[in-house]
Amino acid sequence: MTAGRPPRVLIDATSVPADRGGVGRYVDGLLGALGKVCGSGVDLAVVSLRTDLERYTRMLPGAEIIPAPAAVAHRPARLAWEQTGLPLLAQQVGAQVLHSPFYTCPLRAGCPVTVTVHDATFFTEPEHYDKSRRTFFRSAIKTSLRRADRVIVPSKATRDELIRLLDADPTRIDVAYHGVDHAAFHAPGEEEKARVRARLGLGSQSYVAFLGAKEPRKNVPNLIRGWARAVADRESPPALVIAGGQGHDDDIDRAVAEVPSHLRLLRPGYLRYADLPGFLGGALVAAYPSYGEGFGLPILEAMACAAPVLTTPRLSLPEVGGDAVAYTSEAPDQIATDLAALLDDEQRRLALAKAGFDRAKEFTWESSAEVHIAAWSRARA
Repeated sequence: MTAGRPPRVLIDATSVPADRGGVGRYVDGLLGALGKVCGSGVDLAVVSLRTDLERYTRMLPGAEIIPAPAAVAHRPARLAWEQTGLPLLAQQVGAQVLHSPFYTCPLRAGCPVTVTVHDATFFTEPEHYDKSRRTFFRSAIKTSLRRADRVIVPSKATRDELIRLLDADPTRIDVAYHGVDHAAFHAPGEEEKARVRARLGLGSQSYVAFLGAKEPRKNVPNLIRGWARAVADRESPPALVIAGGQGHDDDIDRAVAEVPSHLRLLRPGYLRYADLPGFLGGALVAAYPSYGEGFGLPILEAMACAAPVLTTPRLSLPEVGGDAVAYTSEAPDQIATDLAALLDDEQRRLALAKAGFDRAKEFTWESSAEVHIAAWSRARA
């Protein structure tokens, strides 16, 4: 292999969850794009859970797709296998670089390692994680910054926080913005919107949408309180639909209990992937008042569905939203004020929807893949 040719890379996709949450969207988006740019010479092997073998074989017809041991579907076993079985596999497939896409990596890989560190909020927002999760990921991030040859992050904000808080070496960090699947996340037609409203039992009622994990960092309780204050006195108040995984934020139930009985709040759990454009693009506002994100994929996906977005100017979110989204604070009173202003201003919502849709086109997985390939080449060198 010549010095200028991309190396043979083993990507460990065993951390991808079945629900295709944030890390799943990242790995799927990256691998799908790598399948399109393989003409650039990148030589891939992917180890995955057995449930993902068919998916990745279809995405990457030119790559070697390897099933992981069945036991790695359980997290403790996966972490143990990562330290022992994964380095052995890297040797067996002739990997020149090993890429770990979710914070952790083998301590002794036998070849150069790149690691994706998705955010620094375990350090900047520690109160929003339980002790065991916080302790684990803080240790994993510190270890990866010390051990990995290159660290890939999804935003300049995350890079800057790692440098500021952990004295990370800026010369070994590469910023690869996430992309969005523009076929999956698109401006929906009226039929798509109506189908989702019918599926949710909304009929013709308008709604405010939230899509994401129910973690304390996502600030769902204050969104519920802010929405209730913004719409309580309206003649036809829009519903609030909180979609996504269940998470572990006990304050959500307390906030729900405070909602006046004449308002409608729905918690449908996970929605079908095919319903997400109709759900997001059919909302009056897609609200995401997070305390901070490493990137903010939910707001990018909402923008790609031509939804007017309300979020916070925390960490990376302005890098994604720019001037194409509306901003609020994390406090319920300010959320209420800013949400009410958007609900009352149809022209501004239409303008934000168009601006967000146009801006989302700038974020592609192909661009992200090119940064990853460059990082792998630097790691080998």
